[in-house]
Amino acid sequence: MDPPHLTEFASQRYFDKLKQLSESKEQPHDAATHSQDGSVLAEPSTFILPIGRSKPIDQISHDNQRAEKRRGNFSFRTILPTRGSVDHDSRRFSTDATKRRSTPFDQLFFALPNELKIQIIASLPLSDILSLRLASRSWHAMITMHEFPIARYHLEHHVPIYAKRLYPVPDPFAIRLHYLCGIWHRLHVAAKLSYLICERVTKEIFLRTTDAQRIEFEPQYERMRRRLIPLLFTIFHFFETYRTLHVEYIKEHGHGLPRGTFTINPIEAKIMAMYDDQTLLRVHQVFPLVISSFCRRLRPPSYVGRFERSIRGYLKDRPPDEVYVTAMCVGGLRQVEKFWEIKGYNSRRGAVDSWFHSIWKEPSEPAPKPRRGFMGLARKKSSMHESDFGRYEEAQWAGRGRQGSDAGRRGSDVSMANHWDNLVFHTSLAEGMPMGELSREQLKLLLPDLPKLQDIWAPSAEALILGRNIVERPQDIKRNAQVLLDLIREDGATEEDEWWYGRLAPESVRPPLEAIEEDPIE
Repeated sequence: MDPPHLTEFASQRYFDKLKQLSESKEQPHDAATHSQDGSVLAEPSTFILPIGRSKPIDQISHDNQRAEKRRGNFSFRTILPTRGSVDHDSRRFSTDATKRRSTPFDQLFFALPNELKIQIIASLPLSDILSLRLASRSWHAMITMHEFPIARYHLEHHVPIYAKRLYPVPDPFAIRLHYLCGIWHRLHVAAKLSYLICERVTKEIFLRTTDAQRIEFEPQYERMRRRLIPLLFTIFHFFETYRTLHVEYIKEHGHGLPRGTFTINPIEAKIMAMYDDQTLLRVHQVFPLVISSFCRRLRPPSYVGRFERSIRGYLKDRPPDEVYVTAMCVGGLRQVEKFWEIKGYNSRRGAVDSWFHSIWKEPSEPAPKPRRGFMGLARKKSSMHESDFGRYEEAQWAGRGRQGSDAGRRGSDVSMANHWDNLVFHTSLAEGMPMGELSREQLKLLLPDLPKLQDIWAPSAEALILGRNIVERPQDIKRNAQVLLDLIREDGATEEDEWWYGRLAPESVRPPLEAIEEDPIE
C-alpha cells in the first residue's frame, strides 16, 4: 500500500487508507506492526485533519428530534437569568466595587480640579476646616495655600454684619484664616457669655426654676440670648481696643491717664466714636447687667453670716474691685468666661486668686540645684556654655545635611524640613488669638494705671449719649428692670435682626445654642 501522501486527496482510496489507520490505532500493537506474512509495516503517521469524528445516522436523527422538541416547548427560563448567573454577576459587581473602594478618599479628592476642591472645603464649617489642617501635610499645605478664597467665602456667607463693622478688613486681598478665626473666637465668647448671663437671670431674677416654668419661659429666654450676643461682642471689642490704646498712650506720653476728675475718658471716647448711636445706647443700657452678673459669680452664695458660710465651706469673702478691673481690662471677656465656667465657689476663687497673683507679682527665679557629690567627690561640671552647645548642634545638623549620595540626598532632606517648618510655623494662624497674654514689660506699664470699677464705661458713655442727643434726658436711658423687659419683649425682633445681621442673612450667622457647647477655634 502506498503512503497517504501519494494518494489523491479526498478520493475513495484516501478515505480507505484513513479508515485502516484508525483501526490500527484502536488495536493494541507493539512499536513495530507486523503483517501476516511476517513483513514489518511502516509506523502509521500521526497527522490527523481537524475534522470531528462523524456520528452515526441513528444518533443524528435522535439529536434532531430532541432539538425540535426544545424549540416547540418555549418557556421564560430560556430568556430569564438563573440563580447561578445572578450570583455570578453579583460576585463580579462586588469584586469590582471593592476594587473601586480600595482607592483612598484623599487620592480621589486630590484628583479633582483645584477650583472644585476649594469650593467643597470652603462650604465646610470652620471647625472642620481647622481639623483638616491637622490631618496630613498635603491637607495642611492645600488649605494654607488657598486660605484667601476659603476665608472670603466664610466672610460673605457666615459672618454677621456687626462683626464686619467693628473689625473691618484692612485689605480685601489680605483676608486670611487668622482674621476669620479671630472673629469667630470673639463670637464664641459672646455667645457663651450670653448663655451664662441668661441662665443666671432666668433663675435669680425671673425665678424660673422648675422644668415647667422654664419650658413656658423658653421663647423669652431665646430672644434675650440672641439680643445679648451682639452687645457682648461689642463689649469684647471695647476691652480689647481699650487695652491696646492704653498701652500705646502710656508709651507715647511717658505716663498714664491724668488722675484728676474728668467726665470723659479720652481713650474710651476714642473707642466709642467707632459706635453708632443705636449701638452705643444699647450697650450702655446692658453694661451694668454684665458687670453685676460677673461680680455676683465671684461672691459667696450666702450672706447670712460667717458661721453659716464656714459650715457650708464658703471660706472666702468677695474679691476686691481691683480683681474685677484686672480681669476685664487685662484678660478681657475671655478671661471672664474662663472664671465663670469653673464649678464650685472655692475652686473658682482659688483660680481667680492664683491668676491675679501671677499678673501682679514678678515670676520668681528657680533656686539653683545643689551640687551632687559625696565627701567632696563631685561630678565635674562641663565647661561648654549654652551658646557653644547651640553652635555645636547647628554644626551637627549641617553635617547631617551634607551626608548622602551626590545624586539626590545632598541637602534635599534639610531643604524639605525647612520648607515644612516654614509652612507650619509661618502661617497666618501663628500670630496668636485675640487679646492674648501681655509681656511683663507691658504689664508693668498698664497695671498701675488701671481705672476704678465704677469709672469703666459708664461716665464716658452717658456723657457722649447726652452730647450726641441720642436721648434728651438721662431719665430716658433704660435701667435695671426696663432693660430686662426690653430684652425679652416680642415686638421689634425682625428689625433688630436686620440691623445686627443685615438683610437676607442666612441662618448660620446667628450663633445657635449648640454653637456654644465647645470652642472650635482654640
